[in-house]
Amino acid sequence: MNTNRIKGAAKNAVGKLQQKAGKAVGSKLQEAKGLRRQAAGKLQERLGEDLDAAKKSRNARPR
Repeated sequence: MNTNRIKGAAKNAVGKLQQKAGKAVGSKLQEAKGLRRQAAGKLQERLGEDLDAAKKSRNARPR
């Protein structure tokens, strides 16, 4: 498992918390920052998945 997947999942989780906290206190700025962090986390997770798939594909190729 690629570290990008783990770090991305963590960013996504923190972003969700930040968004909910912003909503709870009525801060649109914090909500937006939370959404942005979630998006970055999802992208990083996807990068990790793609890197893992590429590595698996490269290793599965006959030589």
